[in-house]
Amino acid sequence: MQQARTALAERIADSRAGAGDPRALVGEMRRSVLLVPSDGGGGLWSAHSGGVRWICAFTDEEALAEFAVQRGAGERPLEYAALLGARIVDEIVPGLGEPAGLAVDIATEDGSMFFPPVTGIVPDAAAVDVDVEGAGRGR
Repeated sequence: MQQARTALAERIADSRAGAGDPRALVGEMRRSVLLVPSDGGGGLWSAHSGGVRWICAFTDEEALAEFAVQRGAGERPLEYAALLGARIVDEIVPGLGEPAGLAVDIATEDGSMFFPPVTGIVPDAAAVDVDVEGAGRGR
């Protein structure tokens, strides 16, 4: 039996369908408890793509389980942390010392969403669209 989608998963679906308010999507991400798998070495699971380190997080245990199956973990338990999206983007991302963003539900077909390291998602100090003096680019 498939469980009901979380509020964030619903907002992601709306956004992918071309509907919804992007600010509301970011707000929902910040309010949501996300499941972030351990990388096996005491850190959070992440992947590098396009010059960005993406912290991988999941909206619920079903989405996390799909990721585990795709990664070949099978029936082995996957350790994870339950973290507020706001904590990930406000505290963890800036502490990584490199461009980093949040990738949500990456194993869910037609249900993933990427929150890049830009102003309005991460703090200005960690945003790639802010120049050294702190003035935004293209604002």
